Amino acid sequence: MIAMIDYDAGNIKSVEKAMRFLGQEVCVTREEEAILKADKVILPGVGSFGDAMGKIRQYGLEDMIRQVVKGGTPFLGICLGLQLLFERSDESPGVEGLGILKGEIVKIPEKEGLKIPHVGWNSLTFPNRGRLFEGLPGEPYVYFVHSYYLRAADEGIVTAEAEYGVDIHASVESGNVFACQFHPEKSGDTGLQILKNFVEI
Repeated sequence: MIAMIDYDAGNIKSVEKAMRFLGQEVCVTREEEAILKADKVILPGVGSFGDAMGKIRQYGLEDMIRQVVKGGTPFLGICLGLQLLFERSDESPGVEGLGILKGEIVKIPEKEGLKIPHVGWNSLTFPNRGRLFEGLPGEPYVYFVHSYYLRAADEGIVTAEAEYGVDIHASVESGNVFACQFHPEKSGDTGLQILKNFVEI
């Protein structure tokens, strides 16, 4: 069973739908027992870093997320769910992230010809091809919607990058923790393959 952590974030329904399409049993919940017993856990998210951390703390989910990660359960952060795993974000100065991984979330710099937020399809390159990307072609296209991007402290955990005026750390893998800045649930067959790879870990 896959538990999706419910903290009132956007995109939960689309991730749930994609997982059900792959034949998975999905539980959208903030109940500790269900989350700790799950085979896999997903932290989805669309919205602001500060609001999301506020909800996670309001619902008492922070320690539970740490427990899941520490226990070795495969854990996937999507979009804002990736950003929350890190230490801080320019979007919400003074708000501490989960700090499970080291690094910061910074604003995509203004550049002529580039619109912010970055909305649309971009190709990925693989500095360290992780387990989420097995069976995919050289530079697959995936769908992004974001104004802030990850700068991981340890580039060794970065499994995919995209270029949008700057090099964006688009996906990371560290032990049982996986995360994507892009939306696999909105990335067609490529995204379904990524989610299938996560299910099979």
